[in-house]
Amino acid sequence: MASFTTRIKDEVTKIETEKCESLAEVCSYIYFNGNITNKNIILYIENNSVARRMFNLIKRLYGINIKLTTRTQKRFNVKTIYILELSDKIDEIRKDIEDSLNHILEYSEPEKASFLKGAFLSSGSINDPSKSKYHLEILVTFQNDAELILKLLMTLGFSSKMLKRDKGYMVYLKQAEEISDFIKLLGAINALFYYEDIRIYRDHKNMVNRLNNCEIANEVKSLKTCNEQIANINYLKEHDLLSLLDEKNNLVIEYRLKYPETTLSELAEIISMETDIKITKSGINHHFRKIKDLVEKSKNTK
Repeated sequence: MASFTTRIKDEVTKIETEKCESLAEVCSYIYFNGNITNKNIILYIENNSVARRMFNLIKRLYGINIKLTTRTQKRFNVKTIYILELSDKIDEIRKDIEDSLNHILEYSEPEKASFLKGAFLSSGSINDPSKSKYHLEILVTFQNDAELILKLLMTLGFSSKMLKRDKGYMVYLKQAEEISDFIKLLGAINALFYYEDIRIYRDHKNMVNRLNNCEIANEVKSLKTCNEQIANINYLKEHDLLSLLDEKNNLVIEYRLKYPETTLSELAEIISMETDIKITKSGINHHFRKIKDLVEKSKNTK
């Protein structure tokens, strides 16, 4: 089964674009993925759809013959490498690339998106949201290229970051919403629907887990509070100090011992129902503070 990145690239390569957008995409792709000399430009491409798109766009933009050869690589998995060799209009192509690099920050939003599309098709990847953490990255060789992509993403509202790697620099996004926006920017609508479905499911699951964790934490906290209250009551019993408390204090004590694991809210409701004495959670809490104060005062005088 194709990876999520491959599915995105396959979908993106089928999108029709205007000439200026196609030019920005091609210039970006050749710059980041091409072996450029004064005599020729060679592109080594692993993805069949990307190879077909670059072949067609370059031919349409420059009207030149492109030598296409293939090579089978068997190092790990068997895969085909598509090699595109350009020998005509090299000076024109190099000038277009230079102009694009120098002025891309001034271009229209669709052209900026196309430039990023070329960079992504060249060396970008997005983790499958159903299998791992949210992560998008574009790998480049030089720091100034990474900084250019950072600035370009910033002009489009993204808050990307850069990290030095062993063989170059990685520009990356980790916020799920921003990765979703980037997929939308590429125009990969089917991939976007898949990504959003997974994201909604994961967010819902995380929310349920957080609520369950909160509920467990509250139960543990409530049980700890109940045990402390009972320990204080037992201390007063052992030291014959209950007579120092008023009638309402002793009523609360009676019901705490009768219902040792109830929360303060539940205890207040039970007392109100069984005795017709209206009491609130804060009222119950007030009585237990008084009991605690008495215990601490007794301990301090010894």
